[in-house]
Amino acid sequence: MALTHIRRLHANNVATFRKSPVSEISGSLGDLGTLLPLMIALAVNNSISLSTTLVFSGLWNIFTGVAFGIPLPVQPMKAIAAVAIARRFSIEETVSAGFTTSGFVFLFSVTGLLRWFTRVIPTPVVKGIQVGAGLSLVLSAGGSLLQPLGWTTPNAKDNLLWALFAFIALLATQKMQKVPYALLIFILGLVLSLFTAGTHNLPSFRVWHPTTFVPSWAAFKTGALDAGLGQIPLTTLNSVIAVTYLSADLLPNIPAPGVTEIGISVAVMNLIGGWFGAMPVCHGSGGLAAQYRFGARSGASIILLGSFKIILGLLFGESLIGLLREYPRSLLGIMVLAAGLELAKVGESLNYGARDLWEASDSQEEDTVREGLKHQRTLSDEERKERWTVMFMTVGFLLAFKNDGVGFIAGMLCHYFNQASRVWAEWESQRIRRENGGTRRNRQATTVEEEEEQLLVET
Repeated sequence: MALTHIRRLHANNVATFRKSPVSEISGSLGDLGTLLPLMIALAVNNSISLSTTLVFSGLWNIFTGVAFGIPLPVQPMKAIAAVAIARRFSIEETVSAGFTTSGFVFLFSVTGLLRWFTRVIPTPVVKGIQVGAGLSLVLSAGGSLLQPLGWTTPNAKDNLLWALFAFIALLATQKMQKVPYALLIFILGLVLSLFTAGTHNLPSFRVWHPTTFVPSWAAFKTGALDAGLGQIPLTTLNSVIAVTYLSADLLPNIPAPGVTEIGISVAVMNLIGGWFGAMPVCHGSGGLAAQYRFGARSGASIILLGSFKIILGLLFGESLIGLLREYPRSLLGIMVLAAGLELAKVGESLNYGARDLWEASDSQEEDTVREGLKHQRTLSDEERKERWTVMFMTVGFLLAFKNDGVGFIAGMLCHYFNQASRVWAEWESQRIRRENGGTRRNRQATTVEEEEEQLLVET
């Protein structure tokens, strides 16, 4: 059964690549705007091994492309990366944070809790997590990548003029899906990096020598408490649950992977690669949206990307840090911004096309009677308003506190308060109907008694 499924996915990967190879290559580079800044910063801090990260993330790219058949990204765990960069974590502390998050995700997966989460979490909250993640990418692009730039600073090869050029090119290629925007921008950035980097920053041949890292108790405690626990809600919501919803929305012709499969994949990646100093990674909905936005439509795209990463890691490794550090932030910023907007767009289907609105059809018409036929449930104006409110409550608190967990709690509370208000209104309506019914019966009884008394008086 599993082999048959993988063969079908493989056939689709091959067919898609043969049909549009340039789009698949371009799409594979769509997530670089998220990957490169965090990976470079962690490597410069000596918080991860760059060569090991390239080799193992490349292996996971190939594995996920074969097993799932969609352009599922392998990207940094952002909360862990942010803390590790700010506090200059050692490699042992960084991988300990990844071990902690992955351990919890593995338990959630094998116990069935992830499937339960998917059933009980309402669609507006999931959409809110997705939209919030997309807008977070937009804010990140503006705050950390584009805002520090001037029109001519920091240098002639990285400034707002290059960002403006990349933005105009993005607008010009929106309706031209065959133009490999991400591939062209990546090559342009690489050329500019070569001109900016000095001869001492150019990569050199350096064969990968894997080293194992066994965290001490102190390192494990620091990584787990200061970074690992905070990453759990982000990974569970955005990298597991939201990504399964998004894959079904973007690629309806390919079977969407289940939350259990995605959760186990995230756990295995880190519980293996962490022992060798690899960066903690996950599958993010933002990365999937980015790779789809720039042309990827199958697992072939990330299989190519994974192969390229493995070659770089095996042959050049740590010597790439100098060159990657010079990559223009202006170009990365526009790519991150485009990816964020693509992810935020999924909110438009909240009330028209969302998966929880499809239900079995009761139609008896001859042209619509088919086994398993479904139709869209029509929402009232009040229901549409409530769903928008829940989604934007989730988005607002996520952005305000920069925490997926806070946004999730706010959205769930808003949803349950709406449900409670509806139940209360129905109960109140039934109570009023019962009281009105009792009043009418009393009035009828009184009328009968008055008529009997009148008859007695007359006689």
